[in-house]
Amino acid sequence: MKKELLWGIKIKELLFLMLFYVFFAFLYCFALWLNRGGHKDPTDALFNVQNFIGHGGGQYFVFFLFTVPIWWLIFRRFAHLRILMKLSLNLFLLPLFVIGTQQVYYYLGDLLGYYHLTGTGQVWDLYIPTLFYLVQFGFFHAYAYFKENQQKLILEGELRQVALKSELAAIKAQLNPHFLYNVFNTINASVPPEQEQTREMIGQLSDLFRYQLRATQTELVPLEEELSFVRKYLELEKARFEERLQIIIDVAPALLQEKVPPMLLQPLVENSVKHGLASLIEGGSITIRIKKETDKLRFEISDTGVGVHDKKAIFNKGIGLTNTKLRLQKMYQTHLEVSDNDPKGLKIAFSI
Repeated sequence: MKKELLWGIKIKELLFLMLFYVFFAFLYCFALWLNRGGHKDPTDALFNVQNFIGHGGGQYFVFFLFTVPIWWLIFRRFAHLRILMKLSLNLFLLPLFVIGTQQVYYYLGDLLGYYHLTGTGQVWDLYIPTLFYLVQFGFFHAYAYFKENQQKLILEGELRQVALKSELAAIKAQLNPHFLYNVFNTINASVPPEQEQTREMIGQLSDLFRYQLRATQTELVPLEEELSFVRKYLELEKARFEERLQIIIDVAPALLQEKVPPMLLQPLVENSVKHGLASLIEGGSITIRIKKETDKLRFEISDTGVGVHDKKAIFNKGIGLTNTKLRLQKMYQTHLEVSDNDPKGLKIAFSI
């Protein structure tokens, strides 16, 4: 029941909206039925489909048709806007809803031969839709606010878990980091001079551990340092893949001093290597493209790997992507955008 049916609207939400309208349409028809004395007239059947449609039920169907796109516009297309901006949208959409539903209902009534109000009585077909719009969208805004709060509570709980794990990892890393570096230096010194590539790989691995330790102690680093870390990681992967792994980094020099969270790109790149390229005999390429858009940095990490059919399930494959997603939400209120790469593979993008 959580499956999205149309425009990001879930099936259960659409069913609830339909039941909402059926309920109020029934109340409206029931009130008209009582007012005209239908309970005293055996020939005036309340549950007759023709009476239901002709005596107001059809109007609520028109309300429903107008409500769905307005709902999508406010709570999906412009969901990122502040609450006051969303409320302001109703000032423009309310007249469209009231006049639009009145004209469509009158047109269908004339076309199908159903009665509708005429003359001065038409004011009720302006007043009732206005009142109904205010009631229903007041409820919808309350529902959206409730959902946002629930999501924030869930996110805060997940972030607390991530923070706890990070603190424990930092404590473990800080127990004796110099011991680790000394071990690397000892191993490096024991490697014969003719094995220069091996010595370089050990040095790069030592640098990776050193940067990871620093990531637990600082919140932001220059983009240049983050890219240097990613390059060393990819060079170590390239030693395994050899010519099967191609690396493209497209970043303007003017952006290298921009501040970014440490260890932001490595989980995304690791995902491309592990889940995108590792299973391909011919290998592929990984492209990191960073550019400035207005006042934000735009990141795109793409690969030519096998791709992912279920984009949402990608966050269930490991904690790296999930942690990155949570960090972006917490620090910048932004999201990872997952899409297909052209001509093949996966692209992950975000802005900070």
